[in-house]
Amino acid sequence: MLDSWYKKIKKTGKLFVVGLLLVLSLTTALGAKQAQIADIIVTNNQDSLLVYFYTRGCFTPDMNKAIMSGLPTTFTFFLELYKPRNFWPNKKLVALKLNHTIKYDSLREEFQVTLSERGNQTFILKDFAKAQEMMADVSNVQVIPLKQMERNNQYHLRIKAELNKVTLPLYLHYVLFFVSLWDFETDWYVVEFIY
Repeated sequence: MLDSWYKKIKKTGKLFVVGLLLVLSLTTALGAKQAQIADIIVTNNQDSLLVYFYTRGCFTPDMNKAIMSGLPTTFTFFLELYKPRNFWPNKKLVALKLNHTIKYDSLREEFQVTLSERGNQTFILKDFAKAQEMMADVSNVQVIPLKQMERNNQYHLRIKAELNKVTLPLYLHYVLFFVSLWDFETDWYVVEFIY
């Protein structure tokens, strides 16, 4: 009788562990917000090729807490324009790096958002949601002058975003170990178009 009771507990324990692992993996998969580039628009004005896009899922609760504590946070956006070539590697025409930095000033209760594509202009905002939106939005970026492109040719524009790794003094790495939990990096997003 003791053997049958032990086998039931052992079997039930295995099922419990498998069930627990399944629930944890589903919860993690559903709860994890993967940062991604969305709403990409490639257009032009009279002089330049322009790009617009938005980064979704880039703010986590831990990141929000760190920002509200005054920790400066920088998103870096990488843009690369290629001209495809037959039997040769694609020709890279442009590689751009844009930075969006947010810093909270707790004394003034305001957010400072600096955008490199606007000449490192700093915007002062009182509303955290608007500051987050400005951080995630990339608008009206001049990629390349149109005179450097050939008409009726195909081009590939690649876009990627990442959160810059935060460098803290050594003693703070032990206190703020959670900072590594909100690092993100998107996949490369590719837009193919004909100019």
